[in-house]
Amino acid sequence: MTQGFTSGVRRRQAIGLAGAVLGAASGAIPATALAQYGMGAGKAFNGAWPYDMPPTGHYNSYATGNLNLGIYYDLMEMPLGMYYWATGTWMPLMATSWETNVEKATFQVKLRQGAKWSDGSSFGSKDVVNTFMIQKLLNNVVWRYLDRIETPDDYTVNFIMAKPTTTVERYVLRMQIRPSAIYGEWANKVRDIVNKGLTSDSDEWKAVRKDLSEFRPKSQVVSGPFSIDQRSMTEAQLTLVKNASSWAAKNVTFDSITLYNGETPTVTPIVLSKEVDYATHGFPPATEKAFKDLGFRILRPPTYAGPALYFNYAKMPAIAPKAVRQAIAHAIRREIGAAAALGESAEPPKFMAGFSDRLVEKWMTPDQVAKLNRYDYNLATAESLMSGAGYKKGSDGVYVSPDGERMEYEVTVPAEFADNSALAQAVAEQLTAFGIKTAVRLITFTQLTPDTQAGNFQMVIQGWGSGNPHPHFAFVQNLVTWNTPAGAGPAMAYPLIQRVDALGGEVDLDAMVTASAQGLDKDAQKDLIARVALAYNELLPNIPQYERLGNNPAPEGFRVKGWPPVGDPIWENSPYADSFVIMLMLDGTLQAI
Repeated sequence: MTQGFTSGVRRRQAIGLAGAVLGAASGAIPATALAQYGMGAGKAFNGAWPYDMPPTGHYNSYATGNLNLGIYYDLMEMPLGMYYWATGTWMPLMATSWETNVEKATFQVKLRQGAKWSDGSSFGSKDVVNTFMIQKLLNNVVWRYLDRIETPDDYTVNFIMAKPTTTVERYVLRMQIRPSAIYGEWANKVRDIVNKGLTSDSDEWKAVRKDLSEFRPKSQVVSGPFSIDQRSMTEAQLTLVKNASSWAAKNVTFDSITLYNGETPTVTPIVLSKEVDYATHGFPPATEKAFKDLGFRILRPPTYAGPALYFNYAKMPAIAPKAVRQAIAHAIRREIGAAAALGESAEPPKFMAGFSDRLVEKWMTPDQVAKLNRYDYNLATAESLMSGAGYKKGSDGVYVSPDGERMEYEVTVPAEFADNSALAQAVAEQLTAFGIKTAVRLITFTQLTPDTQAGNFQMVIQGWGSGNPHPHFAFVQNLVTWNTPAGAGPAMAYPLIQRVDALGGEVDLDAMVTASAQGLDKDAQKDLIARVALAYNELLPNIPQYERLGNNPAPEGFRVKGWPPVGDPIWENSPYADSFVIMLMLDGTLQAI
């Protein structure tokens, strides 16, 4: 599975290449397949990422279905910086320096002077403030903390915080900045409705948001060292070509980047044929073994996130009592789904705190950690929880709620995600055996996000956790992202006012998520984070199944050299949120042969 996905794979591609897998495992694909997929067409870094051809795929990077190409997006509409997880330091990109003024609750950013957009216009503070104005339209969480943004000059941006937080640094620096030449008019429309005192509930606000989602620029204007060559795009591949006007162009030794289109079934034979230098797809254990047999190096960095089982509370009233979800957590051997999905690259969570096990003991005290229910596999406990909540099995062995709801459901998963499909099957089998009859519903992965947002599911496999160093971002993912996203639909429709016994009464989870990042002292935030973790652990609004490690093939010696050795600090970076591949390209470590 590719995270951050925005576009599609053609089933006929997967079917057409399926027969090539065995041949590819021995290092060869039939010549006809090579010709069809355009392999070997020039010297480049070769990667893989799914996309849709225009007009379905488009250049509006604010709208669903855009051609931002995941991790490679940072090479086009660049962010202000990228983060080194091991050292807690930043790689300056479109910004050169920044600091927080505690007394004034201001995060000030100094921008890179002399940087140009690919259309020849100068990069500056107007681009940054316009980007964040549009993020206000889209209800980006950063605006829970910001009051306003000021631009004293063309290269200085002051983010004035209404609710001071250390996370504003990351929200700001990791934001990809868009060009005013394309989006300035939309930022002005946002200013107009904000100046009128309108909010996201107003019809005018919703209309502007809808119009923005339908906006289709004809091409890209980029600040980074690469842009999409529109002429190169086919159903099989596209090429990113060097943007010589970018300040970063001289740092990157590759002249172009070829990206093969498709999800795991499509990309696998191309990787096996040694035509891909790096891929982030969720390859199943058998495929990973084939990579190893070919001598490929497998990178296994942490993602600090993974798949979870989400519920639609509007369509499944029987799932509302927390005891039912706790029972489900006890009834699933998470290691079964993890092993089926990704083998060594899937680790069932121990703490069930809602954020990565790798971070739990950095943010919570031993006493707080000890209060976390680990939800070990225990059918007797699961059955006791169900009966205690008034649920009984019918004559066919399927549970029925006190209100008469027969617990027979579907779990939705993309057919193209081999890892999540295997996980869904393992979950469905175990839930069915427990007494919650579950079938797997396969959809094309381009439909997953809109279906989830619209609440078009009963259960669904979606992401939990976050490739960000502060737990707040994981809580946003678990409780906000797939829960009534503004303007998109009801999603899982989980009520955020809940009673939490561990905290002594009723709590507002939405307010707690916001509060978990407040303040400019990280140590002072720890108790706030522990409160959200304990609430999540008790309520389990969704149930994490495993934390994913990468199993990313990175063959060396064909087109690429310079991968750092095992143990290098860069491997603590997530392959997605601060992609080490992109950072290694930008600092010149990863080089063309």
